[in-house]
Amino acid sequence: MATLKDQIARWKLSAKRGEAPSAAAPSEAHEQPHVVESQSSSAPTPAIKPKASPGVDYYATKIKLHQKLLTRIDLDAIESLTPEQLRNELGVLLVALIEEDAIPLNHKERTRLVTDLKNEIMGLGPLEPLLADPAISEIMVNGYQNVYVEKNGCIELTDIRFNDDAHLMKIIDKIVSRVGRRIDESSPMADARLPDGSRVNAIIPPLALDGPVLTIRRFAVVPLQMHDIIEKNSLTPAMAELLSALVVSKCNIIISGGTGTGKTTLLNILSSYIPADERIVTIEDTAELQLQQDHVIRLETRQPNVEGKGEITMRALVKNSLRMRPDRIVLGEVRSVEVVDMLQAMNTGHEGSLTTIHANSPRDALGRLENLVGLGGISLPNKALRQLISSSLDFIIQISRLNDGKRKITSIQEIIGMEGEIITTQEIYCYKRTGTDPDGSVQGKFRATGVRPRVSEKIRTYGIGLSDGIFEPDDNDYPL
Repeated sequence: MATLKDQIARWKLSAKRGEAPSAAAPSEAHEQPHVVESQSSSAPTPAIKPKASPGVDYYATKIKLHQKLLTRIDLDAIESLTPEQLRNELGVLLVALIEEDAIPLNHKERTRLVTDLKNEIMGLGPLEPLLADPAISEIMVNGYQNVYVEKNGCIELTDIRFNDDAHLMKIIDKIVSRVGRRIDESSPMADARLPDGSRVNAIIPPLALDGPVLTIRRFAVVPLQMHDIIEKNSLTPAMAELLSALVVSKCNIIISGGTGTGKTTLLNILSSYIPADERIVTIEDTAELQLQQDHVIRLETRQPNVEGKGEITMRALVKNSLRMRPDRIVLGEVRSVEVVDMLQAMNTGHEGSLTTIHANSPRDALGRLENLVGLGGISLPNKALRQLISSSLDFIIQISRLNDGKRKITSIQEIIGMEGEIITTQEIYCYKRTGTDPDGSVQGKFRATGVRPRVSEKIRTYGIGLSDGIFEPDDNDYPL
């Protein structure tokens, strides 16, 4: 409650700066809740105000009522209330303020206004209804007037809006301050996360020319399991059986895909197959993973402070994790020089590591690994670098988001070594697109290529028996 108290205190200060203090005291005809500040008994009785015009602007009324509400809240009283009690007290006070100002609202409008102002104080304002909808996977705020969401893989414009840019900035500040980060003109970009693990990115003027931009990548409250994505036809049961066996048998796996393809979701699902008796260290720029095991150490990078000092990079965390006796290292995403330490860790006894990378195909993923090593200023002959990559990684999983918004695992490839100076791979499963329905749905089928992976013997030594025939091609299987 202390964070909420500080937030309300800042709002009250900004409200005082923005308008002259109101001389009106609350009407004694209405019983006021406990969150109301004590009023002097000698205060003048307010005059009866004329009814507002039926065409009164909703957002102007909301701003005025919000500022008046802040003058009535007792910061000391809210510390003794639970969130549910505070929400109820705010509701009583808001109804009293609406009646006091004789605001002409019908029942539906009054309910909406009270709910919006409760969300303003207790939550993230206009974003709360969107965050409460489990079908929304992405929220995109392009300035205070345009709020888009991704629902079932499709982007659509909502009727949600903020009062103005200042209102949106207050919500952004509320989000980033929760995780100890800041955003202002000197530092106009910030990454953060919500309490439910959703990833947040904010960028403000002068970098964003048309006003503050806020993007929220949401994650399921209950993490998805393998059977969930099988039901969504993202892969077949045979592919799921192989992937779970690869994790248990400590194969090093990299998940490749573009933005919004579901790489982190798949990483979460695969990590659920790590045995519960193993020590897991996760390393991320912004904490997103939702591992279900008990023995998990979560590490997160740190941005530099105002003086540009105190930054802790992903590479520093990877190096430190090697001294923490990990059985598994799960890297949220490789995007910089930390790839060198990751490959060395995989190649020096830390088997079973998992990570993701941005790439459009398995071959592109291998090329990007090489480029990231070069960007780190490390000069290695091409053959030596590719030898390191091929001996460190065992499998590449390619995941894609199709035109209709559906996610599919489009390729599972095993890295089998080197031929000359080229890293060689063999595809175990693939997804072949065959057409598009009139309604825009993509048609295709999953196929086994007929190749049996070389790690099959390793999987058997871990006591895992794969089903017969899961690697045999069948053109009639799984038309999707």
